[in-house]
Amino acid sequence: MHDQFDVTLEDGDLLGEVELTTTLIIAASECEGRLSAEEIDELLGVTPVPEQRS
Repeated sequence: MHDQFDVTLEDGDLLGEVELTTTLIIAASECEGRLSAEEIDELLGVTPVPEQRS
């Protein structure tokens, strides 16, 4: 008999967000001051967009 409550819940996007948040929390707890925007971007894997000149 199939148990309707026996389901596996997995959300890849949510797991990714939890991993990024955990990474930030750990880095912040190990840092003596504040993390700079550049440090946060690096931890999150953000690539800076070059500024465009007018």
